[in-house]
Amino acid sequence: MAANVLVVEDEPAILELIAVNLEQAGFHVLRASEAETALRLIGEALPDLVLIDWMLPGLSGIELVRRLRREERTRVLPLILLTARGAEVDKVLGLEAGADDYVTKPFSPRELVARIRAVLRRRRPEVGEEVLEAGGLKLDPAARRVLAEGRVVALGPTEFRLLHFLMVHPERVHSRSQLLDRVWGDHVFVEERTVDVHVRRLRAALEPYGMAGLIQTVRGAGYRFSVQTAQEA
Repeated sequence: MAANVLVVEDEPAILELIAVNLEQAGFHVLRASEAETALRLIGEALPDLVLIDWMLPGLSGIELVRRLRREERTRVLPLILLTARGAEVDKVLGLEAGADDYVTKPFSPRELVARIRAVLRRRRPEVGEEVLEAGGLKLDPAARRVLAEGRVVALGPTEFRLLHFLMVHPERVHSRSQLLDRVWGDHVFVEERTVDVHVRRLRAALEPYGMAGLIQTVRGAGYRFSVQTAQEA
């Protein structure tokens, strides 16, 4: 599935140039000419990455970065600043504000695409192809296969994605809303209790192998994958 990239750039010619190159590289592009439009689009559906020009009218690009980093929903959203300000102090300022990367104008389209892909790999490892092993489970994303002590575990597509995400982030507690955003996709409008249903299905699939306890409930907080003894908080 093509990654959704929101480009926030107030110069129409540059916006179109970036959009065309990203679309040719296989991305789905959303466009915004100022921060307010960007915030509205992000509110409607969380993109996979936001490319933000520093010198925006109204709310500046760096202030937009700071605002997105303050909000829980967008705290880990991949952000790249795009600017003509090439001084080291400006780069440091942008990165300290919360940007994942900093691209200086003028730039080559190939470099921009490469940087976007690199940030997506760093911030979204759950979409990678790395085989994961923990607690007797082996998950192969490329083969779409899960093995429990060498035996195939039958999982539905949603349970597979849920297990994949949790195994990529072991020991970390994720709220229902976070799981909906990262596993289902922010554009899918479903109730948070849907997560509970699929967690039960995932545990039921792992139960015959004695591994249901790997998917732990942290009371009042969410769920985690852990090979440690479950301790509900």
